[in-house]
Amino acid sequence: MDILRVGGAVRDELLGYAFDEVDWVVVGANPDDLLNAGFKQVGNDFPVFLHPTTGEEYALARTERKVGRGYNGFTVHADPTVTLEEDLRRRDLTINAMARSAQGELIDPYGGEKDLRARRLRHVSDSFIEDPLRVLRVCRFAARYHHLRFEVADETMDLMGLMVKRGELAELAPDRLWRETERALTERHPEVFFSLLHSLGLDTPMYPFTLSQKAIERLASVRNQFGDSLRRWAVLTADDFSLELAHRAVIPKRHLAISRLTADLLLREKPRSASDALDLLDRLDAFRQGSLFEAVLDVIDCIDTRFEAADILRIQTIRTIAASIGGKAFAAQGLTGKDVKLAIQKERVDATKHLF
Repeated sequence: MDILRVGGAVRDELLGYAFDEVDWVVVGANPDDLLNAGFKQVGNDFPVFLHPTTGEEYALARTERKVGRGYNGFTVHADPTVTLEEDLRRRDLTINAMARSAQGELIDPYGGEKDLRARRLRHVSDSFIEDPLRVLRVCRFAARYHHLRFEVADETMDLMGLMVKRGELAELAPDRLWRETERALTERHPEVFFSLLHSLGLDTPMYPFTLSQKAIERLASVRNQFGDSLRRWAVLTADDFSLELAHRAVIPKRHLAISRLTADLLLREKPRSASDALDLLDRLDAFRQGSLFEAVLDVIDCIDTRFEAADILRIQTIRTIAASIGGKAFAAQGLTGKDVKLAIQKERVDATKHLF
C-alpha cells in the first residue's frame, strides 16, 4: 500500500504557509490492513483511521456518489482498487487535490500547482455540485488567500450560481452553515466571504439579512483591530440585527446577544449625564454581561463616530464604580424591595456625576 500526504498540507507547503494538521490517504489497502497495524477507526460512515502514535487522520482512498439529500446522502466506495487519482477527483478545488508521496514527488493530476501560481480557485470536476457546503468553502478560501490575490475562477462562480439557483443550499444543516461562517469570520479578509455570498444572493436565505455594502466595508475596515468572530460578527450585523438571525444558521447565543446589544446602542443617544449613562448600562445589561459588554464597547468605539475614546472610557469607569455599589448596606438600614433599588440608583448617580 502507498501512504501519501494530501490536501491542505500540500497546498500550504507550496504557498510557503505553515500548517498544523496533516491528512494522509492510503492507497491499495483495506480496513483490516490498518487495524492490524494498530490504527483506530473513526466512525462507521467513512474509512478514516487515527495513527496509533501521532493521532493524525489516515483515510482509505475512496470515491463518493450522491444518492440522497443532505450531508449523509452519499454512498462511499473504498477498497484497494480505488486509485489516488479517483480519490483526488472527488475533492472540491484543484489546489486541494494534490498529493505528496513518501519520496517527495508531487502528484497533481488536476492542475492544482498551476492554479496556485495563477492565484485561481477552481473546482476539480462537476461532482462539486454534490455537496452544497463547498460553495461556502470556496468563499472562505477566497477570504483566506485574498491578500495573495486569489480569485474564484469564472467557471466555478458560474457553477456555484447554478447551485444557488437550483436551491441546493437549502439542504445545508444549520450547524454546518454557522461552523463555516464562524471560520470565515476569523480569516484574514472576512469581508470577501460575505461579499461573495451577497453576489451569489445567499445572504438573505442563509442568515437571513441582506448584507449592505456599508456593512461589508465596515468589516473590512476593522478586521485588523480585532480578529475574533464575536466582535467581527457584531460589526457586520450592527445595522441589521433581527430576531430571525437564527432562522437558518445555528448562531450561538453570545453572537446573537452582541448583535442585539450593538444594534441597541447604535440607536441610542450618547449619554449626557450620570443618570443617562446608568440607564444605558442597565438597558444593555452591562452589570451581568461583563466581558460581552466590553466587546460591545470595542465595536462601538470602531464604528460609531459619535463615541470618542473619552466617552468609552467614561462609560467603562461609571460601570466599574456603579458595580461596586450594591444593596447590602441599604438592606442593613432596614430598606426593602423597591426602596433598596431606588437607594442604589441614587448612590450610583451621586458617585459618578462628577464624570460629566
